[in-house]
Amino acid sequence: MKKSDYELSAKILRLANRGARKAQEKARRAGVPVYYSINGQIIEVKL
Repeated sequence: MKKSDYELSAKILRLANRGARKAQEKARRAGVPVYYSINGQIIEVKL
């Protein structure tokens, strides 16, 4: 891959992470539990 491809991938990942944090914060304010899948295990986090 070219350097520009890596830079684009990093930019997309940053945008996705920002969106996930924003959604998690919105769920926390609404009192909705957040679920994660870690190694196939569903984890519920009540924030």
